Amino acid sequence: MHFVPFRSRSELHKTPFGAVAAGEEVTFRVVLPRHLGCRGVTLHWGDYDGAWERAIGLVWAGMQGAHEEWWQCAVTVEAPALLRYRFAFAADSGGGVIGDTGAGVGRIGAEGYWQLTVFDPATRLPEWVRGGVLYQIFPDRFCASGRAKQGVPPGRVLRDDWGGAPLWAPDDAGKITVFDFFGGDLEGIRAKLGYLKGLGVTCLYINPIFFARSNHRYDTADYLRVDPLLGTEEDFAQLCAQAHRLGIRVLLDAVCSHTGDDSVYFNKHGNFLALGAYQSKESPYYDWYQFRRWPDDYACWWGVDILPELRESHEGVLDFFAGKNGVARKWLRAGADGYRLDVADELPDVFLDRFFAAARDENPDAFVLGEVWEDASNKHSHGGRRRFLLGRQMHSVMNYPLAEAILAFALARDAEGLAEVLQTQQEQYPPCALHGLMNHIGTHDTMRALVRLADLREPGRTEIDLPPERYAAAAKRLQLCAALQYTLPGNPCVYYGDEAGLQGGMDPFNRGCYPWGGEDAKLVEYYRQLGALRHKYNAFAGGALVLVSAAQGCVAFLRRGEPELLVIANANDHAIAYAYCGTQTEVPAVDAAVLERTEEGEWEHVWRKI
Repeated sequence: MHFVPFRSRSELHKTPFGAVAAGEEVTFRVVLPRHLGCRGVTLHWGDYDGAWERAIGLVWAGMQGAHEEWWQCAVTVEAPALLRYRFAFAADSGGGVIGDTGAGVGRIGAEGYWQLTVFDPATRLPEWVRGGVLYQIFPDRFCASGRAKQGVPPGRVLRDDWGGAPLWAPDDAGKITVFDFFGGDLEGIRAKLGYLKGLGVTCLYINPIFFARSNHRYDTADYLRVDPLLGTEEDFAQLCAQAHRLGIRVLLDAVCSHTGDDSVYFNKHGNFLALGAYQSKESPYYDWYQFRRWPDDYACWWGVDILPELRESHEGVLDFFAGKNGVARKWLRAGADGYRLDVADELPDVFLDRFFAAARDENPDAFVLGEVWEDASNKHSHGGRRRFLLGRQMHSVMNYPLAEAILAFALARDAEGLAEVLQTQQEQYPPCALHGLMNHIGTHDTMRALVRLADLREPGRTEIDLPPERYAAAAKRLQLCAALQYTLPGNPCVYYGDEAGLQGGMDPFNRGCYPWGGEDAKLVEYYRQLGALRHKYNAFAGGALVLVSAAQGCVAFLRRGEPELLVIANANDHAIAYAYCGTQTEVPAVDAAVLERTEEGEWEHVWRKI
């Protein structure tokens, strides 16, 4: 039977739409053909993984025409939870189940469940996050101040050829043991704050700045010290202070699931005065790690032995990161405005609870964002279903599902796939998470977006120098992706240098030096204009998204606000004429158009008119 008795994305069938706050009433409505002779309908709802389930009867709510009838009920869930639901009905014909078949569409005979996200309304997004523009910086490669480096540990390879090819070749044992540094530092970032302000940036997301052996610094040696190649704690405080004067916030990368083996805490190589866990069972840090056979057999992150794993539930570890004088509070006091939690889905709930509470207690305006690559609303990890977005663990997450959907749209004109990701997140993510999303299209963990969009077969770990015609095509696709980043719910995050045409394959070539003096000026200007557009309209600071269409390489959606905006993204290699509400709009090839509704109800171009 093709009759649709329930659509989870329609307010005719479920009110309110999407995730609901704990204590908020939810009304469900099912419509059925009269000829079935329905005698009753029940809502079956319960734990997302089926640990428990309850049944509630719907009441008859009247006819729709002569051939269809409505049944409805109201439910209130008092506490945050991740739930699932579907319906059953009894009828003269024998009855059956009404379940999800995908895209929110219910069918008679389908066995699937819909998701209901019930969140804690007390967890609110800091106002400064809404409508913002984030900019990710890999600090060694963004800008070098030229200041002499003080206290540099031995064994580091210091480069004097800014923009040269990064070293990466492994040693005879297959390990990368040599790390090169180009000299980017905190003072260099401070010197470029005017440039970033001009791009419309409102928040810097800076990869780890703490003392570490590597140039990526995910192998932390000391959480309480700034790496000497980057500067001092005073340099960090000055950077934050000047950024704040310009209306720019600072988000630090917190790596809490593991340390470096060459660290104060583990001290495998004896480079620190402290007694490390590798050196002695009497070390104050011994219980922070998981030794199978001390000292050489220990748990490490993804099997990488230079990254020994921390026991994040251990009270000593919890106190170190989230205590009264812990890491979370220290750097907020120094000027940071929040944290991006590295591999958040590998951190246990007790750690996320404590870290979030500490950050918010220290600064109620602090922003906590998690690294989660999948759908964060129902992620299963660390032995169970996670509650990342239900409240009191993080405000939002990095939006990898959307990144992949945007890239697929630009490369393969997959409008339907992009629309499905957007609608799923609208339905399953709480408002705090939705409007706090980090909408990137590339990071330090992926190849450069420009290279992805060049559609090379095997870029791999190589330098990339695209020929002019391929670069031009990729740059057009990059502009289309950026237009979507800047106009969709959440906040765009630009990976440093993407706006300048920086190329690069996989790590470390995706972490090249910013090409100061060699930027693609037209591309930089495009990003400047997008930043100005975003800040001009309040619809981008939390206005609802309404999908208008998604087909034939074109996606169109409304952003509610004063005024209301219509965004049309065209991934085709030819211009299109798009008709909406009596207005026909010309949209450039591989680009986007934005129109605003005037007080007279007309639609007026405000972006990329042919």
